[in-house]
Amino acid sequence: MGVDLDAEREIDLARWRRALVALWWLPVAGLIIGAILGVLASFRGSQTYKATSLVSLGQPVAPGGALVNGFGTSPSAVQQIVNSPSAQALAEAAARMRPGTLNGQVSVSQISSVTSQGARPSPLIQLTVDGTRPAPTEDAVNALARLIVARTTANYVGVKIRTFQRTLNHVTEQIASVNKRLTVAARAERASKNLDPLQQLVVVGQEDNAETRLGNLIQQQEVLQQQMAFAKEVESAKIVTEGRAFKASPHSRNSSLIIGAVIGLILGAIAAIVAYGRFSWAPA
Repeated sequence: MGVDLDAEREIDLARWRRALVALWWLPVAGLIIGAILGVLASFRGSQTYKATSLVSLGQPVAPGGALVNGFGTSPSAVQQIVNSPSAQALAEAAARMRPGTLNGQVSVSQISSVTSQGARPSPLIQLTVDGTRPAPTEDAVNALARLIVARTTANYVGVKIRTFQRTLNHVTEQIASVNKRLTVAARAERASKNLDPLQQLVVVGQEDNAETRLGNLIQQQEVLQQQMAFAKEVESAKIVTEGRAFKASPHSRNSSLIIGAVIGLILGAIAAIVAYGRFSWAPA
């Protein structure tokens, strides 16, 4: 003779309903106790913080326009730098942390790519530090970001920038000198009305030469400024956004209360069913 499974399920459900009605205080007590324990757990849980900095790696370019391969263009290089004991020790000192605090608390990911000349991408690196206090966590991630910029920007780019700067300073001085000559030439032209035509022609010629020289120098100055901007903004690594700490706790106090209450309610209901079956219910 077969067993009627549907009838057994109906008997079980009816028994559970009677148990919950008869011992309703157990689920209610479980709900209250679970909520209290959830809130207490949220107070006991340690608060954690995250700070994230965004760094763009540089892309050096040779004088002919070809992209230059190097250590500083590799995201793997950044991973090695920030996880090295020497780099973490420097960041810990800058953030006034105990030695070894950053061990295992630093992560690196490549989140996007930006291209400098439509050829090889220059990686955009996200650097994250986990900590227990906001200010030191921020200081640590920003110290590591500055270290990435310093160690991945090629010395070749630094030499290029310094050369451009020296030349630009010299051109700026020449422009100032030519402007002084033009001032003198303008006064001489005003005074040349009393001179003979040949002398007037000489004065005007000198002024024209000075203006032509000034135009060439200004054009050279603009080219140098563009070259310097390219070297600093594209060829050099740079910090796109500095790190700011934010709370990173796994659960808020409200969520801990709800989770604790639900767990308590379930355990209370189970306790009511078990207690009712043991002390109040017997099969026919």
